[in-house]
Parts: sequence; C-alpha cells; structure tokens
Amino acid sequence: MTMAKNEAQARIKINRYLETAGWRFEETTDGPANIELESGVKFSELGDDLENAISRSGTRGAIDFLLLDKDKRPLVVVEAKKESIDPLSAKEQARNYARNIGARFIILSNGNIHYLWDTKHGNPETISRFPTQESITQYEKYLPNPDDLVSSQVDENYIIATQFPNFLNDPDFKNADKRAAFLKKNNLKQMRPYQVQAIRAIQEAAKSGSQRFLFEMATGTGKTLVSAAVIKLFLKSGNAKRVLFLVDRLELEDQAQKAFIQYLGKDFRSVIYKSNKDSWSTAEIVVSTVQTFLAGDRYKKDFSPTDFELVISDEAHRSIGGNSRAVFEYFVGYKL
Repeated sequence: MTMAKNEAQARIKINRYLETAGWRFEETTDGPANIELESGVKFSELGDDLENAISRSGTRGAIDFLLLDKDKRPLVVVEAKKESIDPLSAKEQARNYARNIGARFIILSNGNIHYLWDTKHGNPETISRFPTQESITQYEKYLPNPDDLVSSQVDENYIIATQFPNFLNDPDFKNADKRAAFLKKNNLKQMRPYQVQAIRAIQEAAKSGSQRFLFEMATGTGKTLVSAAVIKLFLKSGNAKRVLFLVDRLELEDQAQKAFIQYLGKDFRSVIYKSNKDSWSTAEIVVSTVQTFLAGDRYKKDFSPTDFELVISDEAHRSIGGNSRAVFEYFVGYKL
C-alpha cells in the first residue's frame, strides 16, 4: 500500500466524521460550505476516487481541512495523518499552521484516533466524535483562567453567599448565639472544615495543571454540597460555562436537581436533561443519569465533545464502570 493510499483511507474516514458532525464540503439545504480545503482545492474537483486524487496531487497535506465558523472565519485546523502514524506527531506542525491563520482549535487524526486541542488551554484530548460548528463556536467563548480558579476565596460560607447574598449584614448571623437558628430558619448550608479543605485541594491540584480530580467521601459527608461548591467555583471563575452532573439512579437525579436549585438557584440555572431535551443548552448545570445518556448512544447523537467544560460523576465507583465510562470520557475538559 502506498503512502498516498494509506493516507487517503484515513482522510476518507475523517470525511465521514466531519459530515456526521454536520460539517459541509459544499452548500446544501442545511447551509453553506464550512470546510475549506488546503491550497484552494475544491471538493467537487476531487471526484469519487479520493485515493487517486491524492496520488495525483503529488504533495502531502494538499487537502487538509480548515473548519470555518458561520462568518467564514478560521475555527479549527484538521491535520490528517496516515493510519500508521500517531496523530500527535503533527502537533507542532498543526500549531504553526493554526497560529498563522488565527484558528484556536486543532483536530489531529489518523482516521482511527482523534485529538482535540484547544491551543489556549491545556493539551490535546482524545475525542470519539468531532465537535459541531455550533458547539465549537460556543466553546470558543470559553476562556479559562486557572489562576482565577486557584485564587477564589472559599470558606464555610461559600454556598450561603449565593443563597443569601447579604447574610454578613444580618444581625442574627452576626450574633453567634442566634446564628444556628438563623441558618436553620433560612435553610442555609454552611460547609464543614473538611468540605472546605476538599475544595481547596482541587484549587491546589489545578494550580499544578491537573484537570482530573477524585474525591473519596463516605455516605453522609455531604457530597452534593461539595459538588455544588465545586460547580460554583468553576462557573464563577470562568473555568466552566456549563457543567454536567452524572448520577446512576433516578432518585439521585431528583435529589441533585433539588439540591442545586436550593444551593445555587439564585445564580445558575439547573435542569434535568430528560425533561429539558430541547432547552438544556440554556442551563449552566445539566443533571442526568448515565443510563439516559447511554440509551441509544444519545450522548453521541445529542451532544458534542465540547458541550461541557466540567463533568462530575457522582458515585463514580458505580457510574463510570464498564460502558458508562464512555460517557464520562466523551467530553473534553475538567473531570471530577
């Protein structure tokens, strides 16, 4: 098999991934073309035999792909390598190209393995599906700043500050003898020292560049309250625009939704996906069972890998084992 033929097979697979994600080589009823081929090659000129077209071109990379936003602005550089080559080998080459044309994102692929790289944040991450134009355009507005995440002040009243913004000025809170009654009367949740320490541990880990975190917490230690504090930390600091909270049972789905409304409802909208399938993207917090996402591979059909910047798996010893792990790993970004 020649090098050109080998690479052509990879590109044929990449074509399918692009088209599945809604990218278009030519204008259709869905909209104008939003894929530009390198060196001005037109897709219609390639003919049906892509392998021979590449062989005739005589140059490697002659039809690499540039994905455009709705204003025809460069958005994603797609660097295609032959199947036998690790796509990451083209990392620096692709970065130089992206920098020259002003594209923030890069997809590195050999047709079998794909990486999405946000050149302004982090390293290339494995993806199993290409992002849609709408999703990656929204993701472009995401400008994470780990320094803000690390420097955010978190104390025992972190959640109360959202529930009751003026709590510090309330005389009943100021009075130590009346404080407990004030908190109970207003259904306010004050975090315990170990819960605050857990949040600060995430901040320390993020300071060193980590994007994956694990909490080991016993039953009754307030996992949902801690999760709410983590969600607030990421959303408030701009290190997430939307959060996915995964559970493995329906009762936990309802409990989490009620808790997030109670703890964070004044600042952020939280929805259960199954009852908000057409409006989930308007919420900052999306709650779902893993089973809902797995049914009929819904997570691949209804979501793009860039739809959530933070994914939290509750009861992870059950909810990300086996096939369920595919949902957790499908999305790029921070993971807890």
